[in-house]
Amino acid sequence: MQTGNGWKEYLGDRAFYRKMIQIAVPISLQQLITVGINLMDTIMLSSMGDAQLSASSLAGQFINIFQICCMGIGMGASVLTARFWGMEDRDSLRRTVTIMLRFCAVFATVFTLATLLAPVWIMKIYTSDTTIIDYGCLYLKWLIPTYYCMGFSLTCTIILRSVGQVRLPLLSSIAAFFINVFFNWVFIFGKLGAPRMEIAGAALGTLIARIFEFCFICGYFFFRDSRISYRLRHLLLPCRSLVGEYMRISIPVLISDSLLALGNNAVAMVMGRIGSTFVAANAVTTVVQQLSSVLTQGIANASGIITGHTMGMGDYEKAQRQGYTFLGLGFVIGCVAAALIMLLRQPVIQYYQVSEETRLIAEELMDAISFIVIFQAMNSILTKGVLRAGGDTRFLMAGDILFLWVASVPLGALAGLVLHWPPFWIYTMLKIDQIIKCVWCFFRLRSRKWMKKISAPAKA
Repeated sequence: MQTGNGWKEYLGDRAFYRKMIQIAVPISLQQLITVGINLMDTIMLSSMGDAQLSASSLAGQFINIFQICCMGIGMGASVLTARFWGMEDRDSLRRTVTIMLRFCAVFATVFTLATLLAPVWIMKIYTSDTTIIDYGCLYLKWLIPTYYCMGFSLTCTIILRSVGQVRLPLLSSIAAFFINVFFNWVFIFGKLGAPRMEIAGAALGTLIARIFEFCFICGYFFFRDSRISYRLRHLLLPCRSLVGEYMRISIPVLISDSLLALGNNAVAMVMGRIGSTFVAANAVTTVVQQLSSVLTQGIANASGIITGHTMGMGDYEKAQRQGYTFLGLGFVIGCVAAALIMLLRQPVIQYYQVSEETRLIAEELMDAISFIVIFQAMNSILTKGVLRAGGDTRFLMAGDILFLWVASVPLGALAGLVLHWPPFWIYTMLKIDQIIKCVWCFFRLRSRKWMKKISAPAKA
């Protein structure tokens, strides 16, 4: 590490932190609201028994595959849009958005058809329990229309963030939270004259909230936004000159995030075969883990946007210094998250109406999460922010393939299905890639090889 003018240049100045806070805080609040929605869903469904709670958790894993794919599509595009924003090249920025939306439509169609035609097969991936499968199929069928709504609203949100528009998505999430909670209460328990739908009611409440988000975000993006000024007619823009650059940057991001989704589903498969109590315990702890990492995700998004803008202006030395600053912030935030998990551990578990066995497993999982989250915070800020914004997406893809599928998945399966280790060690093995990637990415940051140049295409 070069010291230059000393440690002060790596600590960042007021302008740096002001910009980071302006981006990270609204994104973190939006993520906090999303966690709140998941928390309310699991709390309400926990009163219906472990089977319905487990079914919604496992069915949600398949929907999460689509969500993470969309995040990969959107985040890959945002690498380019942040750069083009720094270059003040609005035409290339809009063409990038067009390619992104076309990809999103294809993925939404594939997942819609899969859910429509093979819900039983999807649930059998995660569990052999027929009761959970039946509940899960019911949950999935109600959420079939959500893919297009979620896909377009999520990717458009990511693009808005990349150009500094972070308040509107936050307002959308706040409104969606209250909509989701209200309609969950109405349809899960049969209030205000509505039928008591239980798990199907939870799915319907989520669907209504997703439709609202789509109308709110996409309505603004296509008809009101003046920063990008993207309109429906731009969906027909010729994009051939940009497709090669988009593929080079975005496809590795999509593959990395898709592998992450599949890895999370492999985790769910292991847990599903251990038993419904383990799945229910994981559903409880997942919410706490998400809650403790909301600031990490906000900082990760901010680091990607700030790094993209800095490199778009051609200041590569500044981008390198900012990379170290974000890494240090990741360590601090990870330690705070670990303390938060231990603080919330007992109050959250006690709040759920689950069996005693589920509570004991949840406690062990919380202990493991509080250790892993420190490495996960540093890793996320580098992989989802700094290194990705630098265009080093192929390296990150290689890391995801290597550590997830060579270390985490086989070691987790061995610990859970063969050796039958305690829940603490099963979870630690399933997340061991977070520790390995943290070290791996630090040396990549130090090498400076992560900073790739991106050229604006010739106008079509």
